[in-house]
Amino acid sequence: MKKYTIAEHGPRIEAFLQKILKLAGLDVTFVLSEEETPHPEFENPEIRVKFTGEDAGLLVANKTELLLALEHLTMESLHVPGEDHSRICFDANDHRMMRIEELRFSARSAAEQVKASNTVFRFNSMNSRERRIIHLALRGETAVRSESEGLEPRRNVVIYPAGMPSKPQTAPAAPMDRGGRRR
Repeated sequence: MKKYTIAEHGPRIEAFLQKILKLAGLDVTFVLSEEETPHPEFENPEIRVKFTGEDAGLLVANKTELLLALEHLTMESLHVPGEDHSRICFDANDHRMMRIEELRFSARSAAEQVKASNTVFRFNSMNSRERRIIHLALRGETAVRSESEGLEPRRNVVIYPAGMPSKPQTAPAAPMDRGGRRR
């Protein structure tokens, strides 16, 4: 049974987005959908908010910073708990679908490189949703394994040959006081 439906949550999502998009002066339209995503093995939200229009490109610029901000503000306005954030997702001009394909391809390519060279491969920092896609894309690979390393916002995926031990995690340095001394 779905926890989030357009019938129950759609009017509040629409009202919030109409208000904020007008204030931002963005020339976009949006549609709410409950259809299954093209990649249900990686994500299958209960509600998808799909943006199109002249300014849709602005939503996906800078690593989709504005789109993610709109999504986050909408979640906050609906009081959606963190564990439910994956149940509602935002996309513009099918960017999300293309990004999933890109991440799947990158994961497979990196795994092949690790198998061929028997060396570690590190992805650049990415958000938790993208890291999850990399991990899921590699779940059937027996010759490699993936782990997330680092601290937010610089957390990344590392692919190891299956038998290689992980690099030990180092504790962050103690913060300094105003005099430059460790606390």
